[in-house]
Amino acid sequence: MRAFLSRHWYAYAMVLPVVLVVAVLVLFPLGQGVLFTFTDVDEGTIANPVLGRPATYEWVGLRNYAGILSGDPGYGAFWGTLGRTMVWTFGCVLCHYALGLGLALLLNRQVRGRAVYRALLILPWAVPAFVSAFAWRHLLNARYGIVNQVLRALGLPDPVWLGQSDWALVAVMVVNVWLGTPFMMVALLGGLQSIPTTLYEAAEVDGASPWQRFRHVTLPGLRAVSGTVVLLGVIWTFNMFAVVYLITGANPNTRLLVTYAFERFFSAASRDYAVASTYGVLILSVLLVFAAAYRRALREEAA
Repeated sequence: MRAFLSRHWYAYAMVLPVVLVVAVLVLFPLGQGVLFTFTDVDEGTIANPVLGRPATYEWVGLRNYAGILSGDPGYGAFWGTLGRTMVWTFGCVLCHYALGLGLALLLNRQVRGRAVYRALLILPWAVPAFVSAFAWRHLLNARYGIVNQVLRALGLPDPVWLGQSDWALVAVMVVNVWLGTPFMMVALLGGLQSIPTTLYEAAEVDGASPWQRFRHVTLPGLRAVSGTVVLLGVIWTFNMFAVVYLITGANPNTRLLVTYAFERFFSAASRDYAVASTYGVLILSVLLVFAAAYRRALREEAA
């Protein structure tokens, strides 16, 4: 061990500041949040050094978890919100991947102005999410938005996109797809360019059709990249807060697990830190289970 440390001390010295920062900014809040899930802490019972008030919250064990998972109305509609979050996540990621792959296939060809097209298609990804959210909020305004003005000009129905209806979820999904497709496109384009052209040439010589080349050469060649970007897409979309909350606010038709946790934590009425922290731990648990199952499925498929 002494010889190992004397040999690699410089690397550990370089990594130590990052480890300390991660511990302070991530691990400590995570541990405190997990601790809160076993208490009844809220705005009235948490310690307040400014007012000189000590903490008075009590240990309640698994009561928060039991209340949430049993569907107690006082803890929010967890299962309904989870179902809406699943629809939101997998609908967005499916559109991200399908559109990103289609655009990557188009840009992988030698077409005139390809660099310009790439720059234009990456713009939604480059714009900050909150700027895009406010812009789309104005575009989807039921009375003055350009989307409904175009629909009315064409004689089509002009729904209230951001109101208390299912159209609100459709609207935020469209915005999120617009924001997330460039990332998929760039990642898959890099994967396409790493596939040897000799494989396509050999398949073409053997008489393979374009669909067969896509199925037996392109998709297997993209398996590693696709597995990574889909997993990242699911995690990011499942936890997407800015797009949903900045566009629709506390709308029950677009309420996801992460937005409901925010509402419980920052609500002026209750500020229920215990329940909000429990939702956060459950979100983390769902994503960990999904990631483990997804990676295992990919390993079994590769084997």
